[in-house]
Amino acid sequence: MNSRTAGQEVETASSGGGVKSADRLMTLLEHLAQTGEATFSAISAALTMPNSSAYQLLRTAHRRGFVDFDENTRTYRLGLRLWEVAQSFSGNLDLPGTAQPLMTDLSDETGETVQLARLDGLENVYLAIAESKQPMKLVSTVGARLPAHTTGVGKVLLSGLTDEQLRTRLEGVTLQRFTRNTLHSLPDLMTEIQRIRKQGYGEDNEEYVVGCRCVAMAVRGGNGIPVAAMSVSIPTPRFNRTIARDVRLALTRTVAEVERRLGGRPAI
Repeated sequence: MNSRTAGQEVETASSGGGVKSADRLMTLLEHLAQTGEATFSAISAALTMPNSSAYQLLRTAHRRGFVDFDENTRTYRLGLRLWEVAQSFSGNLDLPGTAQPLMTDLSDETGETVQLARLDGLENVYLAIAESKQPMKLVSTVGARLPAHTTGVGKVLLSGLTDEQLRTRLEGVTLQRFTRNTLHSLPDLMTEIQRIRKQGYGEDNEEYVVGCRCVAMAVRGGNGIPVAAMSVSIPTPRFNRTIARDVRLALTRTVAEVERRLGGRPAI
């Protein structure tokens, strides 16, 4: 039995900045993955963890759905939420390979550059690109990062977060302005995000670079959670509302087919 008191244990965990608690959670999940199920006493003993810490850890994991508790057998096992997270990760791994041929078809259909990106903090990172064959076109590279508030895909990805998650990420952040159209105030960005949620797609109105517009939509995994966003970028001289409508319809069909192949909603 660990000789430290509960008070000492709490102090140690706090002074470690929460790293010890995170490590213990990972160890708990790995242990349950190996054993299938275990009682409280077995978990506490196997992880050489004080009862007070094991209880708090299990209570938190159970409340978040990462661990289930069987009242009849008094045992813990891995929860459904862990499976959902794993499914999202698996879909993200397969996403570029699944999407690339469909993006190429979409680029051929629209004549414009198609991009696929995911969110990392407050940046969108490009996973795949199908480049336009036209002389005037958007040129980008896989792995490039752009501030999410300045791009169509980035704003769509931000719209997939909850308001609480958005406030946490944006707290104390200065939104850099790149063009006169960049949404550089938090109220303006939040208004735009609400609009994207309502209409189901986002646009870039020359917000990162003058001369380029785009239409973007979220790509959702089998659980309905956005795993990425796809966009069609259109040079401003070729852009009008009719073109935007036609591109949006084509993009909708492509995104739906990507989602279908990932195990999401049926294609249109």
